[in-house]
Amino acid sequence: MLALIRIIFTIIFIICLYIIGIIYCLYSPRNPKHVMIFGRIFGKLSKIFGIKIIKRISLKSKNFDKAIYISNHQNIFDMITISNAIQSNTVTVGKKSLLLIPFFGFLYWITGNILINRNNNLKAHNTIIQIVKQIKMKNISVWIFPEGTRSRGKGLLPFKSGAFYTAIKAKVPIIPICLSTIHNKIKLNRWNNGYVIIEILEPIDTSKYNSKNIRILSNYCYKIIKNKISKLDNEILKLNEKK
Repeated sequence: MLALIRIIFTIIFIICLYIIGIIYCLYSPRNPKHVMIFGRIFGKLSKIFGIKIIKRISLKSKNFDKAIYISNHQNIFDMITISNAIQSNTVTVGKKSLLLIPFFGFLYWITGNILINRNNNLKAHNTIIQIVKQIKMKNISVWIFPEGTRSRGKGLLPFKSGAFYTAIKAKVPIIPICLSTIHNKIKLNRWNNGYVIIEILEPIDTSKYNSKNIRILSNYCYKIIKNKISKLDNEILKLNEKK
C-alpha cells in the first residue's frame, strides 16, 4: 500500500511540476538558472521516499563560475537523491531519448539541459564543441555522467572520454560529485530507507592535460570517485548501526 501511495503521489507531483514548470520557463526558456531550481524541487521527493540526505561540499568547490561536474549514475532514484547537489548556473547532459519520457522529458529540455545523440559519434563530437562554446560564452558549468548510462548495481562503470575532453577544451576544472550506493537500498514499501550521502569534492585542475593523455585524467578521476564511494558506503553502515 505504501508503495502505491508513493507512486501515485510522485505521478501527481510530476504532472503538477510539469504544468507549473512549463509556464515558468516560457518566460525565459532554456535559462541555465532553471536547472538548479527544478533539480532541487525533484530532490524534495527524497523525503516522501523515506530517504535522509546528507550533503557535503568542499569549500574549494563553492561558488564556482565554470566547471565540469562528474558523478556516478546508479538508477532512477538519482532523480531524487543526487539532484540535491546541482549547483547554481549548472546544466546537465543527457540522452536525447529522455525527451520520450512523458512530462519529465520536455521539462528537462526547456529548463536548459543539453541533449545529445550518443549513438552518433560525429553528432556527439559536435555537441561537445557546442558545449565548450556555451561554457565560455554563458559562464556556465556542465554536469556530465561519465559512465554514459546507469550502473544498476554493477558498481562504478568505466568512464567515457567526453566529460574530460570537454573540460580540457573549455579549460575548466573537473569537480567530482559522489553518491553513496543506493542500488537495492531504497524500498517503496519501507517507511525508513535510511541515509544517503552526497559529497562534492575538491576541483581537479585540467590545465596539464591534453587530448593525448586524456585517459590518464579519466583514470585519475575514476579512482578518486570509486574510493570516495567506498568510504561513503562504510559511513552509511556505521550510521545504520547506530539506529
